[in-house]
Amino acid sequence: MSTGHALTAQILLVEDDLGDELMAREAFGDDVQASRLHVARDGEQALDFLYQRGDYTDAPRPDFILLDLNLPRVDGRQVLRTIKDDPSVASIPVVVLTTSSADEDVVACYNTHTNAYVTKPADYQEFVDIVRQINQFWLDTVRLPSSAAA
Repeated sequence: MSTGHALTAQILLVEDDLGDELMAREAFGDDVQASRLHVARDGEQALDFLYQRGDYTDAPRPDFILLDLNLPRVDGRQVLRTIKDDPSVASIPVVVLTTSSADEDVVACYNTHTNAYVTKPADYQEFVDIVRQINQFWLDTVRLPSSAAA
């Protein structure tokens, strides 16, 4: 890996749909040595994980975040704004992975500094393939700052 991180990359999946979570787990399943997938089922859990609050006091800093937009409690758009407005976590790449293909969502997310916007395919194998490509890109291709430098 060229990430400059410890051997195991920490990935936070923020997803309220169990089927999509299971497909993401399938996509990361082949790479269990290189990455650890953590799941938050709503925006509030995601922020608690990120800021090590409540049940997540020992949560690792994610190397990247896969974020759904339409979440209960705290919407994914607000989670993205919170992350990108806070210098202590703004360097963590956020990939929006959502069902929305609406231009206004794409523009709003890029205006809020998402690192990538991906519309979830309806097909199972396409979904798994896209998540594997995202994983490979963020963990094998790009260079990310070490958590000590972030």
